[in-house]
Amino acid sequence: MNILIVEDEQFSAQHLKSMLLEIQSDAHIYGPLDSIRSIVRWFESNPSPDLAFFDIQLADGLSFEAFEQANIQCPVIFTTAFDEYAIKAFKLNSIDYLLKPVHFIELKAAIDKYKRIYQPIKDLQPTKKMIEQLLADIGQSYKTRFSVRVGEHLLSIRNEDIAYFHAEQKSTYLSTTAGRNYDLDYSLDQLDKLLDPKLFFRISRKYIIHIDAIKDIIVFSGSRLRIKVAHEPENELIVSREKVKFFREWLDA
Repeated sequence: MNILIVEDEQFSAQHLKSMLLEIQSDAHIYGPLDSIRSIVRWFESNPSPDLAFFDIQLADGLSFEAFEQANIQCPVIFTTAFDEYAIKAFKLNSIDYLLKPVHFIELKAAIDKYKRIYQPIKDLQPTKKMIEQLLADIGQSYKTRFSVRVGEHLLSIRNEDIAYFHAEQKSTYLSTTAGRNYDLDYSLDQLDKLLDPKLFFRISRKYIIHIDAIKDIIVFSGSRLRIKVAHEPENELIVSREKVKFFREWLDA
């Protein structure tokens, strides 16, 4: 929560900051700004805070003037020693109006009011990371089936029928849960980018396995893991030592 303080009395500003941190310990407090000019300059060069506290009477005029000179869109709680400005304050972005000296209970009530109004809206806003992940998911399409040649015929094999892929003597093979092997025109490195990482994991330089094909996992020497599948290949399926940690995380995902 980013909070801006506009206050030209140093003691009042420090007192307000202390109470705010007691109410919201993880808040980032900016300011205090002590003039209309400094307010305008701050909003021109900084992102809008989540909430601002504006003292109405500043050394160079009323803080209301800053709203005419700068694009201030954040919610504001006004503070003042006089109540004559209440009506004008509520015509702006105000969500509350506190008389000085500001008391802790009244301040907490104002913060709670802000959260009731604005926090549900803020929680619905997607973060940059969420947006990037969503765009990545939309842009990334994984293969769901593979076309293989058998003599003069073509077969389409679905992901759920694949037990594993393996590389042998510069060739790549698809092995099905039924124990059939088919030659592929892809390398394992290419398959790494085409396969859904939720379903497939490259356990070693030569093998990529499907999660549903795993029948048993045996702790092997040197903290390695041995994978048991139906219709096992001649070579044992061993999770290489450097991949064991990531393999376990994949299983837990």
